[in-house]
Amino acid sequence: HYPNCGPCYKNNRCFCTTIAAESRGAPPCRPGFSEDVYKVVVPDITEKGQPLFNVRFVSCGRGGLMRFECSNPSDFRIEADGVLYAARTLQRSTLPVSPLLITASDTATQQQWVAQVRLVPRHQLKRMKRDWVIPPINVPENSRGPFPQELVRIRSDHDKNRSLRYSVTGPGADQPPTGIFIIDPISGELSVNKPLDREHIPNFHLRAHAVDLNGNQVENPIDIVINVIDMNDNRPEFTHQIWNGTVPEGSKPGSFVMTVTAVDKDDPKTANGMLRYKILSQNPESPTSNMFTINNKTGGIITVAAGLDREKVPQYTLIIQASDMEGNPMYGLSNTATAVIRVTDINDNPPEFTAETFFGEVPENRVNVIVANLTVTDKDQPNTLAWNAVYKITGGDPTGRFSVPTDPTTNEGLVTVVKPIDYETSRTYVLTVEARNEVPLAKGIHTPRQSTATVSIRVIDVNESPYFEPNPKFIRLEEGMMPDSTLTTFSAQDPDRFMQQTIRYSKLSDPANWLRIDTNTGRITTIAILDRESPYVKNNLYNATFLATDNGIPPASGTGTLQIFLLDINDNAPRVSPQEVEICEKPDPNAINITAFDGDLSPNAGPFAFELANRPADVRRNWTITRISGDYAQVSLKIGFLESGIYEIPIIITDSGNLPMSNTSYLRIKVCQCDINGDCTDQQHIMAAGLGTGAIISILLCIIILLILVLMFVVWMKRRDKERQAKQLLIDPEDDVRDNILKYDEEGGGEEDQDYDLSQLQQPDTIEPDAIKPVGIRRLDERPLHPEPQYPMRSAAPHPGDIGDFINEGLKAADNDPTAPPYDSLLVFDYEGSGSTAGSLSSLNSSSSGGDQDYDYLNDWGPRFRKLADMYGGSDD
Repeated sequence: HYPNCGPCYKNNRCFCTTIAAESRGAPPCRPGFSEDVYKVVVPDITEKGQPLFNVRFVSCGRGGLMRFECSNPSDFRIEADGVLYAARTLQRSTLPVSPLLITASDTATQQQWVAQVRLVPRHQLKRMKRDWVIPPINVPENSRGPFPQELVRIRSDHDKNRSLRYSVTGPGADQPPTGIFIIDPISGELSVNKPLDREHIPNFHLRAHAVDLNGNQVENPIDIVINVIDMNDNRPEFTHQIWNGTVPEGSKPGSFVMTVTAVDKDDPKTANGMLRYKILSQNPESPTSNMFTINNKTGGIITVAAGLDREKVPQYTLIIQASDMEGNPMYGLSNTATAVIRVTDINDNPPEFTAETFFGEVPENRVNVIVANLTVTDKDQPNTLAWNAVYKITGGDPTGRFSVPTDPTTNEGLVTVVKPIDYETSRTYVLTVEARNEVPLAKGIHTPRQSTATVSIRVIDVNESPYFEPNPKFIRLEEGMMPDSTLTTFSAQDPDRFMQQTIRYSKLSDPANWLRIDTNTGRITTIAILDRESPYVKNNLYNATFLATDNGIPPASGTGTLQIFLLDINDNAPRVSPQEVEICEKPDPNAINITAFDGDLSPNAGPFAFELANRPADVRRNWTITRISGDYAQVSLKIGFLESGIYEIPIIITDSGNLPMSNTSYLRIKVCQCDINGDCTDQQHIMAAGLGTGAIISILLCIIILLILVLMFVVWMKRRDKERQAKQLLIDPEDDVRDNILKYDEEGGGEEDQDYDLSQLQQPDTIEPDAIKPVGIRRLDERPLHPEPQYPMRSAAPHPGDIGDFINEGLKAADNDPTAPPYDSLLVFDYEGSGSTAGSLSSLNSSSSGGDQDYDYLNDWGPRFRKLADMYGGSDD
């Protein structure tokens, strides 16, 4: 044998090839069964559980778990390792005729592959003729010819007696891809017609047939297996051109980093597909040039040297080579890829303060203010747990008045006041602050001295408010204390001991205005009598608020509350309750229950003593009172009948104070007629009958005043009639038109109506037809809106005076009468109907053009209109 040559056959011919000068692109490994069809020889009797054969599956380095299944689980079972067993005892007659199907499934991707298993009984194998059995044929890929190239000669023993014809069927012959294999039908010589590619089709399964000239089969078909022998014609290919990996800084030698993978399309069972890896270069070469190594078979990269420091070298770049032929540099093909290894950060650098001492100041009593900013440096990767600082006060703050939160942006420590600071207690604070990271330091790293700093804080004195002690102040007093009585001294204290200040007092709240405070000493005195029953006292407590102000710059003030608990004294007389009741004229029973109301508390209130007053005399004659208990009594009638009305019964009530107080209280009793249900039925009568003397006097006074007003009105009316009779008018008073025309409540236009246009007076019949509105729209006596025609004055009239003079005289009389309205003013009234057929009186005019109208109907209006009828109804002469 020679290198790269396939096995030799009976004809002693070997098929050899040379290494290709150019490598073609290698497709990735194709997983699947090692054979598409397995031929298994089984005995005539197969015992249950007997292994038959092992199915081999090429996984191409897949990480998923393979699961195998058999198409005939009742007769056969296959284990996870690919071994096929008999599920029961099988005999030659019970063997399945059709091939078994073995299915392989990837549990991760659910991808499936199928292979056939043909079971051949052993007796059939013995009956085969040796010359008709052809072993597998191996053909190297990429053969250069010449073609067709003979592979094997098929020959049957029956061709000695008669002529036979040979043929071949299957993929590569009469099935796609067709034309690869051909057979001489007479000589039976099987040849390949073109070069083969193992990476495309690794083997061919053909079937040879022998028939006579009539087409009769003289031999059983025989299987021919042609295996394509692999040649190193594919270069290794990395599955990724750039590989990214990480390793923590400070990792020990032997720490795993990453795994790189390359594939070769050549047969992995031969040297053509066996790959080896190595590192060609490392950049940078710090601290050494060999910081990493690679497993030449698996591609796993590990560290081989110590000294990984992210702060010095954050990243390494490796050039990785993969070679086939087991890494033989003379015959193997190779390829390269890049591995980028990033050194990850660990907390190997503690935070360090930029100064040993920090300074700050804060006014006293201020909270939530930042006093100082603590700055640190950390070489670890920013904004990570190994870089973020956490500050802790380890000394100088026993009362917990400060805290040091972290600024998330700058990583600074913010010294903050969380509790008020008193300058008079401590003027300075010296804090000890320690800085750490959010995660502990790596093993072997110790905290340096620079991780601790001192913070000196100066407290600034400010003017503080005075305060009362105690606040509120509680005192107990008896009510009724007289004015100018001293109650207590309510003084305030100034917390500013180092400032010379004076305090002045004032009253801030005193609801009842009972108290006064001395502005210098804080002594509180009364200015009125303290009354527990005052509405300003709640639950016996009276609250007053006072103000204390110092003279600092700026001034500060504080408030204090004085609570006065007022003790009750007997200063309120009892009163009857209820004050008003009702009973019937014939009560049955004729009794009323009453009690007493006292503003004082026990023992200055009940029990009470009830007694009827001696006067008036009819009280004791008609009524009686009986004590029921210490707080209740019963008032009843002595007589069997009492007239309806309102009766006021004086009752003397005495309380039980140490110095008892008495009071005469009046019980108002309404006696009324009642129905069968005991309800009053004559309330109005009772109210009338129950009028007192004052009410009767008031009614009489009202009646007298009313009579006086009536008399005055009558005298005034008579005086007015006399004045009217004294006026010299042109016509008789009984013919005065004003009494019959204007009887309204309106007074006219007032002083504005002094100038009158007498030409507007005209006769009704002279109005233009289009100026008169229909009835219901415009009143007949309403002044027209359009210019009206002017009528000439009549030259002759039956009356000595003209109508214009008559009206002027009436106007003067009305103007001189303070009680008369201006009758000549234009009055507009609500529409009251269609009016008189005579039209509007406001249109009267003394013009001669109105002589053609008929004014005789004025005689029907009474004696006062006859003068008008004579003036306008007569002839022109």
